[in-house]
Amino acid sequence: MPPVAILAGGLATRLRPVTETVPKSLISVADQPFIAHQLQLLRRERTERVVLCVGHLGSMIRDVVGDGHQFGLDVAYSFDGDRLRGTGGALGHALGLLGPTFFVLYGDSYLDVSFAPILAAFRRSGALALMTVFRNDGRWDTSNVLFDGTWVTRYDKRDPAPNMRYIDYGLSILTPEALDQRRGVESFDLADVFSALAAAGQLAGYEIKRRFYEIGTPDGLAQTDHYLRGMRPERQ
Repeated sequence: MPPVAILAGGLATRLRPVTETVPKSLISVADQPFIAHQLQLLRRERTERVVLCVGHLGSMIRDVVGDGHQFGLDVAYSFDGDRLRGTGGALGHALGLLGPTFFVLYGDSYLDVSFAPILAAFRRSGALALMTVFRNDGRWDTSNVLFDGTWVTRYDKRDPAPNMRYIDYGLSILTPEALDQRRGVESFDLADVFSALAAAGQLAGYEIKRRFYEIGTPDGLAQTDHYLRGMRPERQ
C-alpha cells in the first residue's frame, strides 16, 4: 500500500479553547488521542508508512506517536516551519518523504473504508490524482463536486453550482506531478490544486457510500466519539 500523508497542521479554531494548548490530533476521542484511531485504521488497511504534516503544536503529536512502531507503522514528520503552509503547501513540503503515489488524509477525518479498491480505481484511471466523493445533497456540508461516475469534472469550494450533488469525502490519491504547477509556492490550498486538476481532466473520482466522521466541530467530535465507542472490537 502506498504511503499516507496526514494533513494535521491546522489551527483548529472551531474547537477553541481546547486546541489553544492541545493539537486537534491529540483530542481524546473514545478514550484515545484521535490520531491513534486514525493510525489503527491505516494499519488495518495495510499501510506501512505514514507522513504526518504538522504545524501548530506539532511537537506534541510527535511526542505521543513517536516513530509509529507502537502502531505497527513507520511514521515520519514534515513540519510547516515558521508559518503555516496551507494544506497544499504542507503536502508539497513533504514530497521528499513520499513516493511516486500516495494517499492524502485530513487530520480530523475518520474514514472507515477499504483502501484497496480506491487504489485500484486510481491505477485504472491513469490520472494525476483521485478524489473520493460522497453524494451529499446538502446534508453534511455545501455540495461542491460534479461527478460523472468516473471523473470529477468540476470542484469548487468558493462558488459551488446548484447542480453539484457531491462533496470531497476526505481521502485522495496523488502523484507528485499533480502539484507541478505549484512548485516553488510555499503556501497554498490543496482545494485549488483539485479544482485545476478537475478542469484539466486529470482528477479521477471514486464514490463512497458510507458516511464520513470528523472532529472539526464540537458536533462532529461528539458523533465520532459515539461511532468509535460502538465499533466492534475486530474493527479497532
